[in-house]
Amino acid sequence: MTVLDHSTALTPPPSAWTPEAHGPRRDPAPLLPDAEPFRVLGTPAFAALAESPEGAALLRDLYRRLVAGRRYNQQATTLTKQGRLAVYPASTGQEACQIAAATALRPADWLFPSYRDTLAVVSRGVDPLATLTLLRGNAHSGYDPYEHRVAPLSTPLATQAPHAVGLAHAARLRGDDTVALALVGDGGTSEGDFHEALNFAGVLGAPVVFLVQNNGYAISVPLAKQSAAPTLAHKAVGYGIHGRLVDGNDAAATHTVLSEAVEHARSGRGPVLVEAVTYRIEAHTNADDAGRYRSGDEVAQWQQRDPLALLERELRGAGLLTNADVQDAATAAEELADRMRTEFHVKPELDPMSLFTHVYAEPTPQLREQAAQLAAELAAEAAS
Repeated sequence: MTVLDHSTALTPPPSAWTPEAHGPRRDPAPLLPDAEPFRVLGTPAFAALAESPEGAALLRDLYRRLVAGRRYNQQATTLTKQGRLAVYPASTGQEACQIAAATALRPADWLFPSYRDTLAVVSRGVDPLATLTLLRGNAHSGYDPYEHRVAPLSTPLATQAPHAVGLAHAARLRGDDTVALALVGDGGTSEGDFHEALNFAGVLGAPVVFLVQNNGYAISVPLAKQSAAPTLAHKAVGYGIHGRLVDGNDAAATHTVLSEAVEHARSGRGPVLVEAVTYRIEAHTNADDAGRYRSGDEVAQWQQRDPLALLERELRGAGLLTNADVQDAATAAEELADRMRTEFHVKPELDPMSLFTHVYAEPTPQLREQAAQLAAELAAEAAS
């Protein structure tokens, strides 16, 4: 019979981890996100922000932009009902995330939006009509990405995330202090492109920020059926990235966290993943029936946390917003909506041959063949 030598059995084996082969171990604690979503409204942080001239000016600017953004969403939705837009994914209820993403960046930084982020694009300075060109069905993109440092709207989920990392890394290699900010929905975090982007960013330490707008649903799929993570911000830790969790309906908090994340990345301290907890009040798009997968009571509860109403209440309470200010913001927003209606009434002049422009630097044989076929069809139509 063999007698077990307990003294030998209890001796721990040599560590399987060696710095030479596996790299230095990192303490995950500094990377962990906030225990609860970070908030400013209704906290002492708001009072401190409102007391400074710069902070008060920022809060008023956020309010004006939120008012304009809400009206922009309403008008774009109306345009779909009139048949002037093919489809529109409204960001109603998520305006604070969109505005904060645009205003946290410097002019030389880059924004990488998804299809729902039209408000962020407009807030970055892109013309509203040009922003909606893709959703109108007229062209791949209606604006020059280099003019405002805004990448084309991405309809495939999360494919813009690796692009953001690549641009940010390239900018750093050139010696620029450019930061890229990629906007992703909670559904986008289930895509391979998202994970590849985080891994790429973490390994390279690229100056990029990922903003995940967690609105609770990937079309009709609730978050609980997408991810078992404590929060989506916790996904950052596995890639060696800093995670932040913020109340996405708190415009001041979202702007604060994103501004800190952008400067964190700019200073060379690595990428940041920010999860903004928010809610999509409208349907996924005008083609969706949200009543099939969520209740009216659920929507009503989130309407009580309307980002515009929350900010207005706080600003009024602090004496930073008067009735005249509210009216001025509403008037400016209505002017934006009127401009959208007027410009969409004009029939666009489209060049079908532009479909083949900017697809590849050197057109492939297939593209040349397709372009020739279309040119022949257009010539025959003109001659008939």
